[in-house]
Amino acid sequence: MRHIIRFFCLLSFIGCTESKRSQNSDFEATARKIHENVITIDTHDDINLKNFTDSINYTQDLETQVNLPKMKAGGLNVAWFIVYTGQDSLNPEGYARAEANAMAKFNAIHRLCDTLASDKIKLARTSEEVYNIHQTGKQIAMIGVENAYPIGEDLSKFEMYQKLGARYISLAHNGHSQFCDSNTGEKDNIWLHNGLSNLGKKAVYEMNRLGIMIDVSHISKESMIQILSLTKVPVIASHSSARALCDHSRNLDDEQLKLLKENGGVVQTVALNAYLNTAKYEKREDYMKGIYKHIADSLGIKWIEKSQLGNLTEKQLDDYLENSIRVTELARAIVADRSDIPPEVDVSDFVDHIDYMVELIGINHVGISSDFDGGGGIKGWSDASETFNVTLELVKRGYSESQIEKLWGGNLLRVLDEVQEYAISLK
Repeated sequence: MRHIIRFFCLLSFIGCTESKRSQNSDFEATARKIHENVITIDTHDDINLKNFTDSINYTQDLETQVNLPKMKAGGLNVAWFIVYTGQDSLNPEGYARAEANAMAKFNAIHRLCDTLASDKIKLARTSEEVYNIHQTGKQIAMIGVENAYPIGEDLSKFEMYQKLGARYISLAHNGHSQFCDSNTGEKDNIWLHNGLSNLGKKAVYEMNRLGIMIDVSHISKESMIQILSLTKVPVIASHSSARALCDHSRNLDDEQLKLLKENGGVVQTVALNAYLNTAKYEKREDYMKGIYKHIADSLGIKWIEKSQLGNLTEKQLDDYLENSIRVTELARAIVADRSDIPPEVDVSDFVDHIDYMVELIGINHVGISSDFDGGGGIKGWSDASETFNVTLELVKRGYSESQIEKLWGGNLLRVLDEVQEYAISLK
């Protein structure tokens, strides 16, 4: 009798296994179809000027998390390349240095689209251009500016950036700018403006006038609240997640998310491990510290812990991000077969944040971003070539094609349309 029971248990197990395989196969087939049908937009991809030369550029499958071959492999249609400048002194000398950096990055993005890979990627400035370029089969570039610091105190430069293709700008980064306070003030409760400066208030009106989306990622909560009281159009958080699930000042709390909904804006959930599950991330990092350092030493690279990144110069940060991809990949291979290693933050953790924010503020106000080549990347979406895995997880969670289309860029383009239509109406 015992043998008979075991036999039927085995049949049941086999049946369950086959059913699970069939279900996974159905999920994948559905996800593949959806992924091909929707336009996938990642609103935050940092760049390094070293990768925009004649000999080294995004037409090649570089070690970067984003480049054209990886975008093609993962079905990522639109990458928002970022004109990022770190915070420096609030004086004319600092502004001049920052402006030179910003212009170099604008020029690099244009060079990629106009010269280096004009047959593969094109710059879009409107949602209509996104749809039209997508029909040609080319990848699409858009431009966001992370930190308005390089503008200095000359508000006319917002229009110059707009003409160069900038379609969103954040008023601060890691450190208080001339325009507003940064989220970093929360650490020591030291603020420069208690929200927006007078210049920052003028900048809000200027961006509204020009049809530039205002990005509230990185700024302080009070800065965001004041922006929402002034702006006539929706805003975006280009790369932020839910603070209720991960208590980091870079994320938006429930009050901020509800205010964003009232404004009609969108929060682009970010695939950066420390902003998704801090406890899980720190446990893994503690385990990996020695391994990272050993690999870096063997490669002759000075290894810097992520907690120190805020103190680096822009060149040091670029070097770190470039080296960290190689070090991280080698470390992953070393620990692949270990059973005691803590799990990585993964796509499931990422979509948990999407689920939470969709439940709180609705499907029309949530989107997707990676922060690739700027610290982003998680297990399952470690670079652009794995973009499909996000769609697959969304399908497994029960999202429909129309909902996934909104998350992958429809909501973001809707905000862009509203911002640009308002600017046109003023003329």
